[in-house]
Amino acid sequence: MRVVTWNLWWRFGGWAERQKGILAVLRELRPDVVGLQEVWDDGEGENLAGWLARELGLHWAWAASPAPGRWQRRIGDPGVGIGTAVLSRWPVLDRAVLRLPAPDELDDGRLAFHVRLDAPGHPVPFFTAHLTSGADASEVRWAQVAALVDFVAAHRHGTAFPPVVTGDFNARPGSPEIRPLRAAGLHDAWRYAAPGQPSGTWGSGDPEGPDALSARIDHVHVGPPGPGGLGRVLAVRRAGDHPVAGVRPSDHAAVVTDLAGPPAAPAS
Repeated sequence: MRVVTWNLWWRFGGWAERQKGILAVLRELRPDVVGLQEVWDDGEGENLAGWLARELGLHWAWAASPAPGRWQRRIGDPGVGIGTAVLSRWPVLDRAVLRLPAPDELDDGRLAFHVRLDAPGHPVPFFTAHLTSGADASEVRWAQVAALVDFVAAHRHGTAFPPVVTGDFNARPGSPEIRPLRAAGLHDAWRYAAPGQPSGTWGSGDPEGPDALSARIDHVHVGPPGPGGLGRVLAVRRAGDHPVAGVRPSDHAAVVTDLAGPPAAPAS
């Protein structure tokens, strides 16, 4: 099962051209499930995740930010929504949304989103989240991760497949805010990457500059494998880290994780 997490940089930069690059990268990856952050909705019936799902032949689910105002003011467009989404090869059986805690001065409607996917044999409890940014917001992110851990615990049951937790955590692997995930038995998939693989997913400043993709802040964490190694991490790498037709698809790279199972459906 191929899992991807990717922050799509909302409507910043040359978003219309970037949209084509995002599709091209995902089409090449052929993912089974994708967690997406900073997804736009134009308020007139078009949603980036919905468009990607149609183009790729996937199911999709969307959770809109309840407080998009600060985002909208940055681009001067009050009509464009922002949120978190999931693309999936399998239908969505259930979904739940958690508004992540934040003080008023930092609250811009960040979410954690859960979907239970109707994969063959064992439903997949999948989660994707977008945590508060800011170098001085470590304590806020710690509280958000703690809330996310409780959210995962409330929705992970009823299947042998381990929970898969993805997203833009705006925190490096050794940060204090990542520790609650490890304490809850959710393991960083990147430790299974091939030695020497480039792992940075974001860099401050110009996404084309020398510090681009210097920090690993986008994560995939997975619970202990189920029976027979179900959900075991097989490989990890990044993608979407090069221009497509001369344009970088996002200011983040995607993280691609291959997991064991579920088994393919038998041919009819």
